[in-house]
Amino acid sequence: MENLRRMALFAQVVQHGSMSAAARALGMSTSAVSQQVRALEHEAGVALLHRSTRQLSLTDVGGRYYAACARLLDAAGEAEAELSAARHAPSGELRLSAPLGMADHIGPALGPWLRDNPQLRLHLHFEDGWTDLVQARIDLALRFGRLPDSDWMAQRLGVLRRWPCAAPDWLQRHGAPSDPLQVPASDWLGLAQVPGLAWRHRVSGQERQVPAHPRLVSHNQPAVRQLCESGLGVAVLTCLDVMPLLADGRLVRLLPEWDLPPLPVWAVTPHRQTQPAKVRQAIDLLGGYLSRIPGAADPAA
Repeated sequence: MENLRRMALFAQVVQHGSMSAAARALGMSTSAVSQQVRALEHEAGVALLHRSTRQLSLTDVGGRYYAACARLLDAAGEAEAELSAARHAPSGELRLSAPLGMADHIGPALGPWLRDNPQLRLHLHFEDGWTDLVQARIDLALRFGRLPDSDWMAQRLGVLRRWPCAAPDWLQRHGAPSDPLQVPASDWLGLAQVPGLAWRHRVSGQERQVPAHPRLVSHNQPAVRQLCESGLGVAVLTCLDVMPLLADGRLVRLLPEWDLPPLPVWAVTPHRQTQPAKVRQAIDLLGGYLSRIPGAADPAA
């Protein structure tokens, strides 16, 4: 590795025409540059430069060696240019992990961006579990709720409101509850811990802890939503899941005067150093998309 640095320095000396000019360009002292070139010659066992008080010139072997060193310097410059481009323009492959519930939203959020950046490829990995981002080579993961402890970097994109919902068929059979405790314990659907969250009345401030023995427990929110649509029971769903279903009447929001803690949304990356443009821009676009969802809130909420 030390020789690679000396080779690059030697090429700079030749290109600048003198030790002093190369030293100024590199921010080094002339004596330090001269010392590095002499070390290179000593290790090679041949003279690379003819030195005089007025100028430097290449020996025959020095000329051939310089050609190889110049290619090395050019390759290093190209590598730096690639890094610079990655920092400022999205390119390559973006490996994105997201919950299954985001499947219908990635296209609207990132589609125009992908269209405008044909040099960018997207690899989507949908899951509701927790993947090792490094092992799966994930650049960016969207995660909902509480995050486990890790060395990864997490940026909160916002929060999603959670609403209890039921199908019109369920309402015809049970009526509209005015209190979470009026929902039969066996009619809850979804994550077992959701009914156990603290419900707070928006006006009186009253709180409820709702016991539940869910008829269905699943980490797959699309499956919970579909069974809720079928009239099987009441599900606590995010605004992200249900806005179209509420709009066309397939689901009805229950207990609008009662609030549940909102669900945080996180952008998680495996690296803490400066992120490439493809990751930075994807985070901004996803955060902007979520902020436009009715019932969502900004990161400061």
